[in-house]
Amino acid sequence: MDIASKVISALAERRGSDPKEINNDTTFAELALDSLDVAEMVMDLEDAFNVTIDITKVKGTVGDLIEVIKEAQEA
Repeated sequence: MDIASKVISALAERRGSDPKEINNDTTFAELALDSLDVAEMVMDLEDAFNVTIDITKVKGTVGDLIEVIKEAQEA
């Protein structure tokens, strides 16, 4: 499973929604995720990908989160 699929699946599971309804342009607000939800999700994804995610670089969309994870893996 690639990064995007894993992130989208994790978000869908957390929100109880269909992964097909989530894409790179989906905002955390559209998923009804507040800052605490996002922070918890980031911690879960750090464990899943074995990286440290700079949450300040995540601007508010699923695509932003995916890109930050990719950057963390390359570092």
